[in-house]
Amino acid sequence: MSTDENTQVIEEIQQDFNTLKAEISKVLVGQEDMLHKLLLGLLAGGHVLLEGVPGLAKTLVISTLAKATDAEFSRIQFTPDMLPGDVTGTQVYNPREGSYAAKKGPIFANLVLADEINRAPAKVQAALLEAMQEHQVTLGDETFKLASPFLVLATQNPIEQEGTYPLPEAQLDRFMMKLIIDYPTKEEEVKILDRMASNAALPKINAVMELEKVLRARKAVDQIMVADKVKHYVVDVVAATRNPTAEGIPQLANMLENGASPRASINLIKLAKANALLAGRDFISPHDVKQIAKEVLRHRIMISYEAEAQGKSADDIIDIILDNVEVP
Repeated sequence: MSTDENTQVIEEIQQDFNTLKAEISKVLVGQEDMLHKLLLGLLAGGHVLLEGVPGLAKTLVISTLAKATDAEFSRIQFTPDMLPGDVTGTQVYNPREGSYAAKKGPIFANLVLADEINRAPAKVQAALLEAMQEHQVTLGDETFKLASPFLVLATQNPIEQEGTYPLPEAQLDRFMMKLIIDYPTKEEEVKILDRMASNAALPKINAVMELEKVLRARKAVDQIMVADKVKHYVVDVVAATRNPTAEGIPQLANMLENGASPRASINLIKLAKANALLAGRDFISPHDVKQIAKEVLRHRIMISYEAEAQGKSADDIIDIILDNVEVP
């Protein structure tokens, strides 16, 4: 592909995603960063975990994204009494024919909202996360491929822990990003009241971007250039979560219990490519990496009791790493 053709493709994808953002913004007030990061996840093909108190439009933005892309949408409300078959499906016996037939579960969709994922027991979480990793489900003797694109967007409530089953670190690692959703500003909340505090129907959301365009955009992401110095920068940042002293940040030596896995490096590059594409560039810079570093790393590192005693969060640790790792 020539340079001119490449530039044209990038501009077309930019326009498509700007149109998509505008359509979703018909019902979503504020939360621009959440929406941008969700679209990065869609582009990079990675599952997203959203954490925030109830009422911050997590479910709304996901269902609206599905409508705007004409994607098959499925919502699973996780509860303590669920079974794995409630997610993946099961085999149903047909007495007339004397045989079993596969009944597919709600996991068979393009966009799957796993609402309050930490309310389901470990077996159910494992069934979901296996499907996320393998992009397939086995029911009896049959194996079924999941849809393409396939994206799990899971939510969890950080403040109410009674009756919950926190995701183990190994399962958290399956999520490309963890987004922390904060309260709206006062100005945004006034707009929310104007739009929502009545019995009027929400604006109609049109399908403005076909899934085929999403798949084509993913191919364009693969073509984004990554310089060796940026690859080394990513590796240095991730290495600093494992052995900060060796990376010249000795003040973090007693603040980290576990560092990020190589999945973190892979996802940093993938998301940086997607971010560059939406910014209209055919190459990534260290700035792209910095923009999504917290979302990729915050659920992959385990801070020590000493860090907690000093009032440090995972995001604080990541900020210190980004401030100290040399930028090429």
